[in-house]
Amino acid sequence: MFSRIALETILKSSVGVLRESGTLCSFLSAKPWTCSSLLSGPTIRCVAGHFAVPPMRHYAQSASSNKTTAPVSQLSDIPSTMLKDDYTAVPLAQTTDDVVRRLLSLELASHSEKVQLKREQLIAKVQKHKNDRNSMEVRVAILTTKIRNYQEHLQKHRKDKANKRGMLMAIDKRKKILKRLRLVDYNAFEKVCEQLGITYTFPPEYHRRQTRRWLAKKALCIKIFKEVQKQKAEERLKQRPPKDSEASCAKVGESQ
Repeated sequence: MFSRIALETILKSSVGVLRESGTLCSFLSAKPWTCSSLLSGPTIRCVAGHFAVPPMRHYAQSASSNKTTAPVSQLSDIPSTMLKDDYTAVPLAQTTDDVVRRLLSLELASHSEKVQLKREQLIAKVQKHKNDRNSMEVRVAILTTKIRNYQEHLQKHRKDKANKRGMLMAIDKRKKILKRLRLVDYNAFEKVCEQLGITYTFPPEYHRRQTRRWLAKKALCIKIFKEVQKQKAEERLKQRPPKDSEASCAKVGESQ
């Protein structure tokens, strides 16, 4: 009985070994192995007594069309044929030849000169008069140009922490000026937001994280406040004359 069971197990194991060796020989005969194929060829896995070759990945797939488009620059609406700010009031610059006009135009101007021209355009939209350079509207326009320039720079250089800090400081400063302008002159505030394309969001309500230390301090302050109010009430009662003495004084006056 035991010899029969042992014989069956030996036969089953030998059949499995012969099957694996047959599949391996067919795979080796179909594809000869070389040094390059050993280094870069597919890996072979043994699943349920069979050798399986995984399918090759599709490395030549088409690129995904969901690409993030770059934001529109604030300098995109400035034509390159426009003269620089220093030469717009010069009449000779309007009648020169094309080569000189190209040298004086924004086509060969630096980025700072273009930003300066854009700043002057935004100031001209919101300033009260021609010589207005220090009002709240003008300061908001100057900060808006600076903030947008920072944003364009940070889109290309995301790890520039110094410029990010400068942008956040400019945003906070503009928020304070807009808040003050909204309280002082609401019509001017609406005009500035409309002309410069600013969306004003109200600041969030005050919120403080409730820690154990803060709750204990708050409870102590409330307890001290109540004790002080109680002491003041007792002092007021002491300063008032008692009602019995007032009634006795009134009776003595009537009897006299």
